[in-house]
Amino acid sequence: MFTARSAFSTIGRRAFSVSAHQSSKVTILGAAGGIGQPLSLLLKLNPRVTDLALYDIRGGPGVAADVSHVNTKSKVTGYDPAPEKLKAALEGAEIVLIPAGVPRKPGMSRDDLFKTNASIVRDLAKAAADYAPNAKLLIISNPVNSTVPITAEVFKAKGVYNPKRLFGVTTLDVVRASKFISEIQGTDPAGEEVTVVGGHSGVTIVPLLSQSNHPSIDGATRDALVKRIQFGGDEVVQAKSSAGSGGSATLSMAFAGSRMADSLLRASHGETGVFEPAFVQSPLYKDYGCEFFSSRIELGPEGVKEIHPVGKVNKYEEGLIAIALNDLAANIKKARHCDTPPIYAITDPRIGSGVCQGKPISRR
Repeated sequence: MFTARSAFSTIGRRAFSVSAHQSSKVTILGAAGGIGQPLSLLLKLNPRVTDLALYDIRGGPGVAADVSHVNTKSKVTGYDPAPEKLKAALEGAEIVLIPAGVPRKPGMSRDDLFKTNASIVRDLAKAAADYAPNAKLLIISNPVNSTVPITAEVFKAKGVYNPKRLFGVTTLDVVRASKFISEIQGTDPAGEEVTVVGGHSGVTIVPLLSQSNHPSIDGATRDALVKRIQFGGDEVVQAKSSAGSGGSATLSMAFAGSRMADSLLRASHGETGVFEPAFVQSPLYKDYGCEFFSSRIELGPEGVKEIHPVGKVNKYEEGLIAIALNDLAANIKKARHCDTPPIYAITDPRIGSGVCQGKPISRR
């Protein structure tokens, strides 16, 4: 019999063995948005999730009612945007995912994106620090290169910062890399592993093709592949814009977010040898002004178990890393000097937008 759970197993290509004694509450802040809704569905399909809390400025209970009809055992609760509801959504959470924010649309600079999403993430981070200080926090809201450092500063100010528990979700970069390289080589993307380091935007994304199954890719083919991995988000933005729907990568980002959350749950439940890329506080390039950096990480019960070095790279990749570090250092510095006004809402799914200080803003 085909069930939702078997669907998740097929999608994730993993087998699960979950003890009845293991319970995991997962909270999504921004659950009614373009990423939040498919992310909610994917996590409802994950048998490791026993309690799914869905919060948004509007539509949280509606999304919860819809997702709750999926025939898996987890409990789903939707929360309205009242302070006590946000507190209830966060309390007891093992993992908190934040996809709330606006998307980057054609003509929008990353500065424009930063000005809005920095405030959204900052205010949600304050709530997470108050009500779920020990949760593993997964930041999806762009620009991740800046929103993760902003979150770290919030937690430091609250006296509850643990660098092992804060992650910028960069999984989509390796998902894209494995898919794109498989298209060139005519292989199954499930068998491709491409290490991607740096950050999570444009030239800060550095795929290390020399460490892949196909190190011989070179010349114009290599250049085009690297550019597509770095700017894969633009491909989606442009395609959605031409269709008149607008928006950015939501479905693939939801898949990447659910994969990262599942990996953390697996590690938390005792599985060893769990690896994912993530944008975390890292010593690798701290001397270059990059206190945060994405690389291959081994996960454990507490979150980050070990940050692996970048490893051997070729001259071409050395050049890419140098360019990435320059931009990444500026992104992190901007976050450190962020002074944004308060945001009073996340997203409004009824009109496909968010509400920022009483004004509509385009949704992620």
